Amino acid sequence: MQAPRFLISAAHKSSGKTVISTGLTAALTARGRRVATFKKGPDYIDPMWLGNAANGPCYNLDFNVMDTGEITDFFSSHAQDADISLVEANKGLFDGVAADGSDSNAALAKLLGLPVILVIDTNGLTRGIAPLLLGYQAFDPDVNIAGVILNKVGGPRHEQKLREAVKTYTNIPVIGAQHRHAKLEIGERHLGLTTPAETGMLQGLIADIGDIVGGSVDLEALEKIATCAPALPNPRPLEPVPKPDLKVAIARDQAFGFYYPDDLAAFAAAGVELVPFNTLSDAKLPQVDGLFIGGGFPEMFISQLSANESLRLDIKNKIRAGLPTYAECGGLMYLCRSISWQGSVGPMVGAIEADAVMHKRPQGRGYAQFENTPQHLWEGGGAQKAHEFHYARLENADENLKFAREITRGHGIDGAQDGIALHNTIAGFCHLRSTKGQPWVKQFIDFIRENKQNT
Repeated sequence: MQAPRFLISAAHKSSGKTVISTGLTAALTARGRRVATFKKGPDYIDPMWLGNAANGPCYNLDFNVMDTGEITDFFSSHAQDADISLVEANKGLFDGVAADGSDSNAALAKLLGLPVILVIDTNGLTRGIAPLLLGYQAFDPDVNIAGVILNKVGGPRHEQKLREAVKTYTNIPVIGAQHRHAKLEIGERHLGLTTPAETGMLQGLIADIGDIVGGSVDLEALEKIATCAPALPNPRPLEPVPKPDLKVAIARDQAFGFYYPDDLAAFAAAGVELVPFNTLSDAKLPQVDGLFIGGGFPEMFISQLSANESLRLDIKNKIRAGLPTYAECGGLMYLCRSISWQGSVGPMVGAIEADAVMHKRPQGRGYAQFENTPQHLWEGGGAQKAHEFHYARLENADENLKFAREITRGHGIDGAQDGIALHNTIAGFCHLRSTKGQPWVKQFIDFIRENKQNT
């Protein structure tokens, strides 16, 4: 299968990859291209920007929870109907958890035959860009570094020096030079780049980013590089989606929005209609068979969440009545008695006897692993892989709380346990991804279906 594609990577994190990737996606979309977007590793926020720029979902490619065959097939499936695919790396090109680089961005580039476009933060660089690029080429010659975009360029003279150094000492073409621009400074906060929903005037902002980046990068040269990617194996045919026989409520609003699109598709494949509700404004849950509250930024909306007392009480009563519920990170915090952050404290659902307290430093960050305990409500044994990134910690917790997970890597709720289990609810800090090896969505749905049959 021919699939024009490329990887946007960098020498290190915070080089401006997401802004450049968003701008390129918007610019290519404006040229009439159907752009499929992907993000390497576990991430919710960057894919929001890419997906909005492409007018479609952005999918994650993660060595932690997917084997190489699954990554290849997954990528092929979601790239097949696109004119061009953009994959945004995380951190630097050769960075990853494994010491041998087997889960690095470079490994992904080789696996999927992705030509690499390096975005180089040129602040403080002139001639020194050449040995940096030469070193990256020499470190792994099997990685096709096909172009470079000079980012955060100081001015015309700075750009000229950089271009001369790259042309004189390397064989890598410079396909763009992005000068510093106020509209490209997307705000940052404790969990990384701000989410699109918080910026206001979203489509206008993305269009501006597309105009600026698209005007600074040779898009024809970029597309030519993408078409040089080798053919991919044909993806497996998709199975038909069954008619839904269950309904699951899902929190979708400014406070909660951390969901993987393929996880949501897995609900449909399991015969579930996802019914969105708004934690900030809806008075009660819709009539459903289960409840799913993912991550987000509930601490940013303490007053609004607290003010919606009728919904909080409805959720609490339905959880206590046995409504099958799964909550992650921000969802866990929302189910607690209260959330406090920067002097602001507000009551939450109160289904879990604990208080969620935000701290200045991360309390859990990175890949996590756990084993299910006998308290777990649905099947799924062996080592389970996940990720976590939370500044919150549970305090004043009921000492009789039961836990569904024993943490073997990471922090979870208390450094040893995660996944509070009560009634028919599991709520923890770990974020799951539904894959062939860990089909948590199907397991949760089977539990809902069994519960419904028994009531």
